Amino acid sequence: TDAELMTRLAAGDDLALNALMARWRDRVAAFLYRMTSHSDTAADLAQETFVKLYQARNRYRPDGKFSTYLFAIAANLGRNHARWKRRHPTVSLDDNNDRKPLLTEAVSPGQTPEEATTSAERLRAVHSAFQALPDDLRVTMSLFIYEGMSYAEIASIVGCSPKAAETRIYRARQFLKEKLKDIRA
Repeated sequence: TDAELMTRLAAGDDLALNALMARWRDRVAAFLYRMTSHSDTAADLAQETFVKLYQARNRYRPDGKFSTYLFAIAANLGRNHARWKRRHPTVSLDDNNDRKPLLTEAVSPGQTPEEATTSAERLRAVHSAFQALPDDLRVTMSLFIYEGMSYAEIASIVGCSPKAAETRIYRARQFLKEKLKDIRA
């Protein structure tokens, strides 16, 4: 289990980190991608998440859920990165490179060109609306939808009460419903 791997890691078995990374890397990177909208940044932050996990290996308590602990580290790194980006704004010359995966996900083999275009446009609109969510709502929604976490788990990651997590999810749904009302069919 993850708790056993963390116990081994704390005891000095560095190979346990490899097993944890293999198990969680993709989910952490996907979560951070939803926070940052940049695959390179998400990959860097995911790597840094595991560095922080290694550094905190002796502080982990196996009575808690490992995923909550790991995603709390990732969420903190994502928030720190967002704060840094607000203070140091830049314009990327290859911003379009991160949009290509959206188009390949939207196209399925049985679609006509018109259907594929419509699917890609809808996916772009949903992605844009999701990224337009305020940071606290986007993180909460991401953990709820993509990671399937409970309100209590989300609350411990984002530092609020379970009721506040539930309220954030409600507010995010209302925001997305308003933003996407034109594309619903």
